[in-house]
Parts: sequence; C-alpha cells; structure tokens
Amino acid sequence: MELLNKFLEFELFSISTYSLKVGTLVLVLLLIVLTKAILWIIKKTIFRRRNKDQFNEGNTYSLYQIIKYVVWVITFGIILEAFGVKLSLLLAGSAALLVGIGLGLQQTFNDIISGIILLSERTIRVGDILEIDGGILKIQQIGLRTSKGLNTDDISIIIPNSLITTNKVINWSLQKKQNRFRIEIGVAYGSDVEFIIKILEESAKEHPEVNDEKLIEARLVNFGDSSLNFQVLFYSSTIFGSDRMKSDIRRIINHKFIENNITIPFPQMDVHIKSEMKQD
Repeated sequence: MELLNKFLEFELFSISTYSLKVGTLVLVLLLIVLTKAILWIIKKTIFRRRNKDQFNEGNTYSLYQIIKYVVWVITFGIILEAFGVKLSLLLAGSAALLVGIGLGLQQTFNDIISGIILLSERTIRVGDILEIDGGILKIQQIGLRTSKGLNTDDISIIIPNSLITTNKVINWSLQKKQNRFRIEIGVAYGSDVEFIIKILEESAKEHPEVNDEKLIEARLVNFGDSSLNFQVLFYSSTIFGSDRMKSDIRRIINHKFIENNITIPFPQMDVHIKSEMKQD
C-alpha cells in the first residue's frame, strides 16, 4: 500500500508551484474510462427494445446525443480541475479572448447552437427524408455541428446544422404515409384536352408504385405561350425514389403520346419582316 502511495505521489515534472503527479494522470484515465462506461450503460438502457415502444429511433438517438455531450462537458470540467485549472478564474481571465474567438468562430457556434436545437426539438430525426435546396436526403447522423445525409445517388453529404435550421426544409417523413406528387407537361395547341387528361391519368395508374385507390387527377393548368400546360397528380408511399418513379411515368406518357401522334411543342417565335417599297 505504501508503495502504491509513493507511485501515485511521484512527480512527473514541476513548474514553479505546479507539479504533475502520476496520481493525477491515473485519475484522469479513470474519469475517461468511467465516462465511457456510463455512456455505454446509458446507450444500452435507452436503446432497449421496450424503450423503442415509447420512442422511435430518431427520438432515442437525439436523447442519447444530448446526454453524451452533457456528460463529456462535465467530465472535461472535472479533468481541468484535476490538473489544477480553476474554471472560474480561467473564464474570467480569458473573457476578452473568448469574445475574439467567438467573433471568429461565429458560424461554427451558429452550427453548434443549431445542432442543439435539432437534437432537443426532434423535428428532424435520424432516418427522416428531407428535401433541401431541391435535393432529397436521408438523414444518417445528427451531430453537434454537422449532420450527415445520404442522397439519391448514394453519396454521403455533410450538412452544416445551420443550413437545416435557417432554410426552408421539407420533412417528407412527417407527412402521411401516402404523399402527393405531380408531373407537369405541355402539348401542342389544337390537341384534344379530354383525351390528354385521360392519357395522363392512365399513365400514372400504370406505375406499380402509384396508389390507384386514391384519386389520380390530371388538370389543364394554363394556356402557355407555345403549349397547353397540364399536370397529373397522384399519391405514392415512395419518397426516396420519387425522382425515379416520376421518370418512369414520364416515359409512359411519352410512349403514349407517340402512339397517338400527340406533339410536345418546343418554344417558338415568329418573326415578321415588313418591307417598304421606295417610290421615286
């Protein structure tokens, strides 16, 4: 026992009145191991199957992330105290420095605050499908500063959290199981409007991922400069593959238009030139 005490009290180095002992390093290592053990127990507890009856995967993940960050912040503060660093004096003495750092890292702090908002509000969860800037992403991870999502090309994208909280974002996962989609198309003037509507509705109904039990409706929406503009509206549970589904339906529409000699016009402009006859 005396030998152990001597080992723990052994000074590794000393500077002025400060000295670092082996016991301090052992204490720090024990704190880190204990923190990881506590987090492991918490993770196993909140991710148990009986807890999933009350919280879905996204809620559970958000709760665990908040707990993890809080526990590590407390542990880091205890470690600094163990090394002899007084947090109150450190914060008071570095106030001006912290202001300068805060101004330089303003965007980073904005992302961190946004991450805390995402994790606490849980309006966006892991596994949710979002539409951001016209792109579709499936959220894989929500971090304190950034989040990671998988797009429809199977590419992982790192997203600053502030981009999610400050921009207009559509969370498709918050919608009903059946979501409404639309496809727009123009046909040449003089086409049979009722026949076009029939073809559009039949084309959408033919796709296996379209819910034919819900209303499939085609509309004449506008008289364009070069075409009669239509749209077909339909319901589907497909979200992440909606671009592929729409492409398939457009191919069906194009095939039916070719079969029935229906023209999809392109923008045209007629130029009329007036010539004046000179008289002597």
